[in-house]
This record gives sequence, structure tokens and C-alpha cells, in this order.
Amino acid sequence: METKHSLLIVEDEKAISNLIATTLETQGYHYEKASNGAQALMEITSHSPEIILLDLGLPDMDGVEIIRRVRSWSSVPIIVISARTEDQDKIEALDAGADDYLTKPFSVEELLARLRSTFRRISYIQSENGQVTTVFTNGDLKIDFAAAEVHMGEKELHLSPIEYRLLCELARNVGKVLTHQYLVNKVWENVNVSDIPSLRVYMATLRKKIEPDRENPRYIQTRVGIGYKMNRL
Repeated sequence: METKHSLLIVEDEKAISNLIATTLETQGYHYEKASNGAQALMEITSHSPEIILLDLGLPDMDGVEIIRRVRSWSSVPIIVISARTEDQDKIEALDAGADDYLTKPFSVEELLARLRSTFRRISYIQSENGQVTTVFTNGDLKIDFAAAEVHMGEKELHLSPIEYRLLCELARNVGKVLTHQYLVNKVWENVNVSDIPSLRVYMATLRKKIEPDRENPRYIQTRVGIGYKMNRL
């Protein structure tokens, strides 16, 4: 099988590290390994992986600190794979700059799905790199940023200003989980009424307008207790 892509596995538990490595090998991915934070930072700077698979509970430093350090110089996608299941742990990692969060124990199929989603987002960003992007398309959804218009197929959608800003923020980060607080800060800016219950209300009204099947949403995925993600169709 032709080798594709390069990833870094940052995991101190050998059994899990080997499981991830075997999974990547079967899909033709190239990878490097690190078992602690210092080694991980060295690998990141020397090998420039396309995606980092990061455990938070490392022996020498917390994984969130690694995320913060990496984000000071790089936008490389980081998928956290951790036994920490509390919402606050997920929020802290995502707010620090992680792109996704997978809890242990995890299925091989889910890990591969998260990787495919992240690589699609990388591909989208690279295709737009160096270009002035005025139109975003995803499935039947089209956003014309210059005209501030949204269409679903041939039909123009009429969104409130907050609904429009929410949709644009999700579109600009397609495939990435955005926390509630991140969206609140981005969408409401300095407006006083900027709480998470309000965000949920506006997200519900936005979904009613863009989801063809409200019982089975395709575009906007909810991460319960964490935030939202726009899927790349």
C-alpha cells in the first residue's frame, strides 16, 4: 500500500501506542512515536507531522500545556486521545487549541473517521491557501461572504445577524469542534447578552433553516456539553 501522510503518536502507555500504530500502518499512514512531552515537542519541531495524536496524561507534562506551546508557533491539527472524560477536560483542551477529542476506550473505526475528517479539513484549507475566498460551499449549502448571502440549493435563506455569524464561524472552521465559549466570544463580541443558553437558542433556529431533515442533521453536529462542529459533506 502506498504510504500517505505523516502523524505523531504521543502516548506513554505502550499497549495503546501500539494499537494506534498498528491502526495507522494498516491504512498506509507513516508515523513517529513519542512517550513524553519533551520528546513530543522535539518530534514536532524536527519532523513537522501533519496530525498529532496526543494523550493528555503524560509523565513529564500535561498534554494541555503541549497544545498551548505548539499553538504558539503552529496550526498543525491536534486530536486528543485521553482517558479524561469530564466535559471540563475536553473544553480546556479544545479551548487551548486542540482540533478534536477522542475518549478512551475508543474504537479503531472512530479513530479513522476522525482522521479522515481532519484530513478533509486540511485539504480544504490548503486548496484555499493564498486565495481570497468569497464563497464557501458544502453539500447544498453555499455562503457568499462578500454578499452576506446564504443559499441552500437554489433557495436563499434569510438568517438573523447572529445566525449568520454563527454559520460563518462554523464554516471557516469546518471539521473542527468549536466550544460553546469560543462561539460566544466570536459571535457576540462585546455585546452584554452573550451566554451559552442564548447560543443554544440561536443554534436551534439556525438548524431549522439549514437542515433538510431536522431529525437527522447533516451539517451541524452537537458535541454534548462541549460545543458544535460543521461536518464536511
